Amino acid sequence: MLTKSLTLTEQVARQIATDIADGVHAVGVKLPPGRVLAEQYGVSAAVIREVTERLRAQGLIQSRQGSGSTVISRTGAQGFQVSSGLAVDRDKLADVYELRMELEGGAASLAAVRRNAEDLSAMAQALADLEAHLEHPEQGVEHDIAFHVAIATATHNRSYQDLLQYLNLQLRLAVSTARSNSRLQDGLTAAVHQEHVAVFEAIRARNPERARQAAVRHLQQAASRLQLDSLFPAATQTS
Repeated sequence: MLTKSLTLTEQVARQIATDIADGVHAVGVKLPPGRVLAEQYGVSAAVIREVTERLRAQGLIQSRQGSGSTVISRTGAQGFQVSSGLAVDRDKLADVYELRMELEGGAASLAAVRRNAEDLSAMAQALADLEAHLEHPEQGVEHDIAFHVAIATATHNRSYQDLLQYLNLQLRLAVSTARSNSRLQDGLTAAVHQEHVAVFEAIRARNPERARQAAVRHLQQAASRLQLDSLFPAATQTS
């Protein structure tokens, strides 16, 4: 039975992880397509995408665009994890935002140096999709994540891609919970969009330092909107 104490993503991820551990989905075998899993668990395709990223971050599956997800281990990795309780622990959430500033600032800087035409196209498409959903921010979450993932991909460093994709997933869940009882500020989505545009323009201009600053600024603003900035040490607030 589904419980209210866990998000749908957490519930479905645990169920599939248990099935993998029990051998229902054997190592080396592909998981059913996303639409099949969505029907099986009675959730949306968006939830299944989140579940897939969570299972991949745990080291249970490997996903490749166009070829689905394959089970690669019956037990998850025991390495770095972001606590599922972040949403109610402001200090921990602030810590992860601070970490994310350093990582995503570095990723944007590398992307400005290494990006190719395909990378720029992926970022531009994500931005276009975001702009199309400015009045419906709840529908733009996937495109927001896609933009950050596109930047990580443009580093052409797989470790950046894997870690940042994992962090983006976890932070999206945490921030969603933190805002569940709050209304979005007027003009918020437009402001966030312009922050994304600033990062993109710096990467397109092959300006690594400006790209780093724009990415850090975007995350500082995100933290400020969540009223987390007062928890940062002075060095982070003034970077």
